[in-house]
Amino acid sequence: MDSTMIDVKTGATAAPSGNHSLKVASVLIISLFFLWALTGNLIPVLIPHLRKACQLNDFQSAFIDAAYWISYFFFALPAAWLMRKWSYKTGIITGLLIAATGAVLFFPAAEWRSFGMFLFALFLVAAGMTFLETAANPYITIMGSPETAVQRLNFAQAFNGLGAFVAAFFLSKVILSGKEFTHEQLNSMQPEVLNAYLLSEARSVQVPYLVIAGVLVLTAILFMVVRFPPIQEEHSDGLQINFRVFRHAHFRWGVLAQFAYVGAQVCISSFFIRYAGYSGHMPEKEATTLLGILLLCFMLGRYAGTFFMRKIAPRRLLLWYSIACVLLLCYSVGVGGRTGVYLLPAVEFFMSIMFPTIFSLAIHDLGNETKSASAFLVMSIVGGALIPLGLGAVSYYSNVQLGYIVPLICFVVVGYYAWQKA
Repeated sequence: MDSTMIDVKTGATAAPSGNHSLKVASVLIISLFFLWALTGNLIPVLIPHLRKACQLNDFQSAFIDAAYWISYFFFALPAAWLMRKWSYKTGIITGLLIAATGAVLFFPAAEWRSFGMFLFALFLVAAGMTFLETAANPYITIMGSPETAVQRLNFAQAFNGLGAFVAAFFLSKVILSGKEFTHEQLNSMQPEVLNAYLLSEARSVQVPYLVIAGVLVLTAILFMVVRFPPIQEEHSDGLQINFRVFRHAHFRWGVLAQFAYVGAQVCISSFFIRYAGYSGHMPEKEATTLLGILLLCFMLGRYAGTFFMRKIAPRRLLLWYSIACVLLLCYSVGVGGRTGVYLLPAVEFFMSIMFPTIFSLAIHDLGNETKSASAFLVMSIVGGALIPLGLGAVSYYSNVQLGYIVPLICFVVVGYYAWQKA
């Protein structure tokens, strides 16, 4: 059977007879966007959850974000090397199996109520997701016409929004108990009662993460057995760090913008339950439901952005959306209250297009340097590990509402990048 050959530089298909295999491959690739959103967007739930189960303060709980997102920095280049040596498909399968291993480790981490093991498990899950993102983002851009690459990536990233919504609206209900005690109430408990409560809280993550591990393994098996249409890929035996790609100004500034954006995205969602409780005086369960709506707005924003890009240049839309995020956060930081909480879903809507748009603009017209560029862009996700520490520190020394000035500054950086490109 003939198969479609996709040219990395042009995105053109060489033969129409492989359309069916191309469609199957596209569906499997798009499923990856859902999966890494499912794991990444459980972090806003794990922060208040482990804060209770492991008795952490705001600054300590920020290391939950750090453990997850810093993995992207360490594994992006090894992921790119693996794919240069073998293929995108090999990188994807490897990532799925690594992530599944990390998900399984949640079981012993909960049994021992070990914060360190939780962080290591998250680090491994994120390591696997690094492989998926390094492969899937550029892969989807070359599976068709280069003229529609940005729209195509935004469409695929919309399923990332769906995974985020499922994590926040459904899995969060399984993990979070809704039982909230003050420090005085906890201190008044008998030691055995306190330990039983904390262990019960910790164990609520076991079943969800075992299910996630099973889904990841099943997906890896599908990738092993399904035939993918061949594409032209650059191959190399050695680990090559191509810093020359930074000679391209649009890529260099794209890495900085992506670093800022991911940091802002993680801050907005990860501390949302804490912000809603402090500024809007919302109980945990109500805030969790609103978190689901917040991430639903993120998903809807991806679909809307894909539609708007048919009429509006992606870089111009990126500028307008950045300005909207800055203005909305000015109110949430300066005034707050329930209105400030309710404005954050709008921020999610407007920031939804930023990652795929920055990614596509940054790798535009890089030819056979695309894989190396993709690795550096995925490494920039380390912003999600470092920037929330800043919010956590502001929250620790002041309050979480003021801490949201950190993502506000990040959106100013993204807006500047978009203004340069507009």
